[in-house]
Amino acid sequence: MRTKAAVALMGIGVLLATGTAWGHHAFSAEFDASKTVTLRGTVTKMAWVNPHSWLYIDVKNPDGTVENWAIECGPPNTLMRGGWNKNSLPIGAEVIIEGFLAKTAPHVANGRNVSLPNGTKLFASGSAPPA
Repeated sequence: MRTKAAVALMGIGVLLATGTAWGHHAFSAEFDASKTVTLRGTVTKMAWVNPHSWLYIDVKNPDGTVENWAIECGPPNTLMRGGWNKNSLPIGAEVIIEGFLAKTAPHVANGRNVSLPNGTKLFASGSAPPA
């Protein structure tokens, strides 16, 4: 009886531990590779989370209104191996993002490159297919 209970508890533990993996998506499920976008804005937040990091920027429209965009980037480990660190994009930094629009969500994109005013270009390591 104890063995069955232990096995059941381990099974439940495995299911709970892998729950986030079930929610992971392919690029084509959420983003459109034929709809490229270039956004210029200021960094409001950088969320270093798995399975994808998220960069949030305020983009000023021609009419003066501001939209907050969410940019999906690669996982934290991949970004760090690509030269990023926690200080790469401080709040208020001006950036230019090249990426791909989400299919249905407004103000969401998958990032390809992030350019800084000093000319530094960081690969965002998003889930987009190779160029």
